[in-house]
Amino acid sequence: MGSINWKKEVEKRKEDLIADLQGLLKIESVLDEENATEDAPLGVNVKKALDYMLELGQKDGFTQKNTGNVAGHLEMGSGDGLIGVLGHVDVVPAGDGWSVNPFEGVVQDGKIFARGAIDDKGPTMAAYYAMKVIKELELPLEKRVRLIIGTDEESKWRCVDHYFKHEEMPDMGFAPDADFPIINAEKGIADFDLVQIGQESNDQPSTISLLSFVSGLRYNMVPDKAKAVLDVKENHTELMQTFNDFIKSQDLQGRYFVESGYSIIELEGVSAHGSEPDKGKNAGLLLASFLSTTDLDKKGSKFVSSAVNFFFGDSRGRNLGVQYEDEISGELTINVGIMSYNEQDGGKFGLTMRYPVTFNMEERLETLTKFVEEKGYSIANFSDSKPHHVPEDSKLIQILKNVYEIQTHDSASLMAIGGGTYARSLKSGVAFGALFPGRPDVAHQKDEYMELDDLVKATAIYAQAIYELAREK
Repeated sequence: MGSINWKKEVEKRKEDLIADLQGLLKIESVLDEENATEDAPLGVNVKKALDYMLELGQKDGFTQKNTGNVAGHLEMGSGDGLIGVLGHVDVVPAGDGWSVNPFEGVVQDGKIFARGAIDDKGPTMAAYYAMKVIKELELPLEKRVRLIIGTDEESKWRCVDHYFKHEEMPDMGFAPDADFPIINAEKGIADFDLVQIGQESNDQPSTISLLSFVSGLRYNMVPDKAKAVLDVKENHTELMQTFNDFIKSQDLQGRYFVESGYSIIELEGVSAHGSEPDKGKNAGLLLASFLSTTDLDKKGSKFVSSAVNFFFGDSRGRNLGVQYEDEISGELTINVGIMSYNEQDGGKFGLTMRYPVTFNMEERLETLTKFVEEKGYSIANFSDSKPHHVPEDSKLIQILKNVYEIQTHDSASLMAIGGGTYARSLKSGVAFGALFPGRPDVAHQKDEYMELDDLVKATAIYAQAIYELAREK
């Protein structure tokens, strides 16, 4: 067969590609365990998004399978070998401040706007259409190809955990859920809480009591909102003035108001992915830094000063004594994704630590545990996803490099990231697109979008890549 113009084949299907993507983007597939049902254990809308993909695949003639209502796959081809492409259809909450409906798939200025447009519904649909092109061209394959669809990537990965307990592990594959060219190293991801132990007694007089403090929804997001409720015994106006000066000096938005006799302070930051904490402004840490300059009660003061001493201005774990970097995957980072405090229970910090490939977790965790215990905290709810690394000379990387360079005329350099993609759940897998170099990373942000040209380009790259991986015996 003559050489295939992959981009042209995708262009022919562009309208359908956009329409099918819009159908998927309209589903508000945010984790919703409170309203889960037996056949929708992660929420009805999450299941709806999985069904949408499986039904689309069935209509187009792929073999489809639902695995435990938390994952599924669409398969084509035959043979012993198996190539896996892993995408996900769950999304993080939309948050506020969008200029369009986040669950509509609005197309304007050559972009498609929606929560999930780039993370990861757009890239997943690109991979699906890549398989569709190969199928419709009736190209001969020596191996089977599976698009594996997850529904819990933004939370606990129960989808792929369940899937690979029941289904075959692909020989090799990729996750279209990060950046081009190729990500062959992913840092380890440890999520855990620091919980205040040993209550302080509020025996010292103070003019302000911290009643409660809340910030953040997820370990893996930089919180863009924080709220503190205070009992202010005197100098209300002075505190309000100090707060207004603070937000002005920091170029932040916030408000101070009184409700039912209590002072409430709300602060807005800038959200970002938890693997890149410095790309956002952590509303919780900023509010804690403000409160640490006021005359707080002893207990509240301990919470806000811990926030400042452990984390403020330090996303690299220096203050906690866990700073580390290596050549393969760069620096360790820590994101404070959740902060909470109340008078009865004290304070808690929910952290995600992204650590380099060669970091010795067991040893350093022991040191960290001792360190925080001396400061009156314990480590709880610890979970750890080990780092992932595929060597450059592997067949998988060589094929993907070649395809990327043919399609883009750019060199396919290898990269390491702090984010976790489904690539790490594969025996031999890398993250491969769909964000092109130089494009802003708008995942998890308001007005998330994907360039339509990039959607087409990524689909063409995936089509050729899947074909090259699956046509060899």
